[in-house]
Amino acid sequence: MTEQLKEDPPFGRVVVITSGKGGVGKTTSAAAISAGLAKMGYKTVVIDFDVGLRNLDMTMGCERRVVFDFINVIQGDARLKQALIRDKRLENLSILPTSQTRDKDALTKEGVETVLNELKQEFDYIICDSPAGIERGAQLAMYFADEAVVVTNPEVSSVRDSDRVLGLLSSQTRRAETEGSEPVKAQVLLTRHDRTRIENGEMMTVEDVLEILAVPLLGIIPESQAVLRASNIGTPVILDEPSAASRSYEDAVARLTGQEVEMRIAGERRPGIFHRLFGRSA
Repeated sequence: MTEQLKEDPPFGRVVVITSGKGGVGKTTSAAAISAGLAKMGYKTVVIDFDVGLRNLDMTMGCERRVVFDFINVIQGDARLKQALIRDKRLENLSILPTSQTRDKDALTKEGVETVLNELKQEFDYIICDSPAGIERGAQLAMYFADEAVVVTNPEVSSVRDSDRVLGLLSSQTRRAETEGSEPVKAQVLLTRHDRTRIENGEMMTVEDVLEILAVPLLGIIPESQAVLRASNIGTPVILDEPSAASRSYEDAVARLTGQEVEMRIAGERRPGIFHRLFGRSA
């Protein structure tokens, strides 16, 4: 895979990929975004915060290479470099898996901060794959974040839960607790978008979702069989054969890095309409 040249890399930018509801494509998105950043030339690491379940390594196709994990590092049983797994497809991408046998109490705020501080010395982007919901693992995944990508489906329950997560990002993070700090920069990633179901009234429109969440739109990922196919073979969908989903993730990653990319939806009958409605420069 040919890597693109990066411009003006950030220094240790911590981005949490989070959601209020499970099953919305959060880990799929964390894998795609981290791979996309590495493909652009940014040195990137993605961390699995979902202690006890550990799905990220399967999505990334490195489950058989796990020896040590995030919890081993926090508890001093292994060095960070021993636990990091270098992706075989992208030189700039590393994965920090988590434990499948411990519970979420093994995560501590001090331990997470120590690991993140060490990673900041080496990586441009640190992507935190949060568990769904608002329990301990999710709170620690977002606490040290500089930016947040809130993944949601265009369904009422998913959007409602995402709104609650946005409330936590604005009140229960280090940036929120530190006087004079900029707030966590939150953006929404709309997944499983199905134009036919929206037109039939079975899903919310993009406009309705944004009106409720009131944060910028990072991207719109269409419902696609490519996502399931990529997951089954352990490849981030952004690296899979060209598909509407992979192109949409590429656009979202470009926007995350500050590029101006027109908002488009696969199959949209009037190209450019979403750019006019929700156009953004960052």
